[in-house]
Amino acid sequence: MRRTRSVFGQIDLSILLLYFILVGLGLMNIYAATFTETVDFTSYEKQLMWIGLSSVLGLSILIVDAKFFEGFAYPIYGFFMLLLTCVLIFGSVHKGARSWFNLGPFALQPTEFAKFATALALSKFFSEYHQKKFTSTAYFKAFSIIFLPIVLIALQPDLGSCVVFLAFYFALYRIGFPSWIMILGFFTLFLFLVTIYLQQYSWPLTSALIIDGSHVLMLLLCLIAFLAYRFSKRQKLKIPKTLFFLFLIPSLIFTMTVNYTFNNLLENRHRDRIHELLGISHDPLGVGYNVHQSKVAIGSGEFLGKGFLQGTQTKYNFVPEQRTDFIFCTIGEEWGFIGSFVVIALFVTLLTLIIQSAERQKSVFSKFYGYSVASILFFHFTINVGMTVGLVPVIGIPLPFFSYGGSSLWAFTILLFIYLKLDSEQKFILG
Repeated sequence: MRRTRSVFGQIDLSILLLYFILVGLGLMNIYAATFTETVDFTSYEKQLMWIGLSSVLGLSILIVDAKFFEGFAYPIYGFFMLLLTCVLIFGSVHKGARSWFNLGPFALQPTEFAKFATALALSKFFSEYHQKKFTSTAYFKAFSIIFLPIVLIALQPDLGSCVVFLAFYFALYRIGFPSWIMILGFFTLFLFLVTIYLQQYSWPLTSALIIDGSHVLMLLLCLIAFLAYRFSKRQKLKIPKTLFFLFLIPSLIFTMTVNYTFNNLLENRHRDRIHELLGISHDPLGVGYNVHQSKVAIGSGEFLGKGFLQGTQTKYNFVPEQRTDFIFCTIGEEWGFIGSFVVIALFVTLLTLIIQSAERQKSVFSKFYGYSVASILFFHFTINVGMTVGLVPVIGIPLPFFSYGGSSLWAFTILLFIYLKLDSEQKFILG
């Protein structure tokens, strides 16, 4: 039941202000990243146009009744899943992925919009399970909503964008899914990376028998399971034996399949970047060039930075993709540690405000959507900054509100403004 409300309700002005500050800083750094002595402002002018259209989109969302997004959550999700399917047939290829629709002088990437559509569908699903105990069927349906866009995007193929949808695991945890699901996800990732790292080592026992690092890892898993079982028996812990087998057998099977998955399902560039990250290979002039130049640019900014439009790494195009995926290196070079810290602080403040706001929501739909917004923004922000400083593999995802591009800016604007609208009306929902 809802009380009477105004058109705009009670918009959270602090979140709205942070949005415009981040977008403004993003525009300024795109200007710096594309600035040359010949003054070709094509990218800057286009981004300014995207910002203007994003403002119109945001205003339109604030005018629409919040009940629209809950009532049409599934149709919106279905529409963007259809677009993801169509782009596989009619889309244009860019950097090896068929993920764009060419619309004359402009291009549209449905993948970016699929994120908020998935967030709406999941929010609708959990609002229908309000005050119900989650069952295996509920788990299956929720994960199906997440994995459908992952499969469609993987077919493009755009594995970097696929990874972003794993951000919903954080939102699932906050809505009540058991913590072991998140722990299992992190353990799987850890096991994957450790297996790849150890495969570079091998020890010939005989002319016919060679043991590599993955075999050693499997032996260690068996030893860990055995020691854990012995410890539980000695401490008289009531842990069924089957739990140890449920840990050990899938872990062994997964470890045995890592080599095939890594060598046959991932592209060469992804394999090379993971090798570079793990220190298995070092190629600063090849696959590691982007990250190497990005770290040089950020490091050269030192504490206070070189100043606006004074970045030599940025100005002379030493860093590829500096206006999109590596926009953060422009911040680091021209504004130094202080500027980088301010940008990070702004993102952290925005995420904190969204999470705090989500905790206050009376509607399950609004609460889960708020967690989803925070999770997606956090994942994008963390991975993008991590790429520029060499902490995570380069997977090519934009920095929210900063990276050049209409699709990403529109999608992030829609994602955030839908939540602003939902949050503005939560005060009018009778508890």
